[in-house]
Amino acid sequence: MTDSGLGDLLLEDFRPRSSARVDVTLLDRPALPVIDAHNHLGRWLSGDGGWMAPDVGQLLATMDACDVTSIVNLDGRWGTELAENLERYDLAHPGRFHTFAHLDWRVLSKDGDASAALVAQVEAAADHGAKGFKVWKDLGLTVRDGQGSLVMPDDPRLHDALVRVGQLGLPVLIHTADPLAFFQPLDEHNERIEELAKHPDWWFGDPGLPGFDELLGSMASLIESCPGTQFVGAHVGGAAEDLGLVARLLDRLPNLSVDLGGRMAELGRQPRAAAKLIMQYSDRVLFGTDAFPIGPEDYRHWYRFLETDDECFDYAPEAEIPPQGRWQVSALDLPAEILPKLYSGNASRLLNIPTP
Repeated sequence: MTDSGLGDLLLEDFRPRSSARVDVTLLDRPALPVIDAHNHLGRWLSGDGGWMAPDVGQLLATMDACDVTSIVNLDGRWGTELAENLERYDLAHPGRFHTFAHLDWRVLSKDGDASAALVAQVEAAADHGAKGFKVWKDLGLTVRDGQGSLVMPDDPRLHDALVRVGQLGLPVLIHTADPLAFFQPLDEHNERIEELAKHPDWWFGDPGLPGFDELLGSMASLIESCPGTQFVGAHVGGAAEDLGLVARLLDRLPNLSVDLGGRMAELGRQPRAAAKLIMQYSDRVLFGTDAFPIGPEDYRHWYRFLETDDECFDYAPEAEIPPQGRWQVSALDLPAEILPKLYSGNASRLLNIPTP
């Protein structure tokens, strides 16, 4: 046998191409208009300080071409940043964008009544026009108080502020923890080792940090303590690899819904279980992409994933190396009667967004 030289092939140079000959269904538009309930249009995550959507006119053209009636922008932050996001999106294009604010957890490391300060932040953001609040994964992982202790999602000092959000009729989109692999040993068994090698700060397996289940438990305790506030658990409630856990959370917490943002890779390798979950909790699952900067191909790929029965395709077709792991996905082939609620009805009701 001729020496192929494969002994010198590095994993980073491995570019496998599927040999499966399968159907390809391309959908330019969804079955009906959609609300993207999870996206990022601001400057917070851009890296260079620029707007995630540098050309709003181009973004609107993408939305129109893909039947996206509106986008929830989770990048409002607070203060001047919130005001500038609202001016650029919500005020300039009424009805097309819905900007959520954040709470500035730095008050927890300062002297004074942190609980009252956070309530004041909620009221100020609502007065300025925030359509809801985003609670990020830094709770439990990086936010520390004045004594240097990690602040968990169910910390009592956060309670009054999130109750106040509900009293104002606004929702909370909460992102707790991260994929399970980010909490597992960083070794040859970790299925997302390539991703973590590129982003080592995404690994949270250090002994001093809470584990995945502890974080999800803390999130559940928070939500349970605020029954008058509607929560949307980002990324399939933070547990897309454990849909049984997601179902248990939804059963336990009537004020919890979930979005699909950024989890096609996880859902698509368990398509029957994912479709079953969406159908069983059809009033409590929201369409969202978490794809930024968003383009037409991103939306169309999601429509294919949700509506067709295609099998064995790339969840990130534009990526040279799969960004999350080396596997492919199959579409969910959801029933037509599910799509109105998934695509827009649930977001309209839970996030106070007009129905398309």
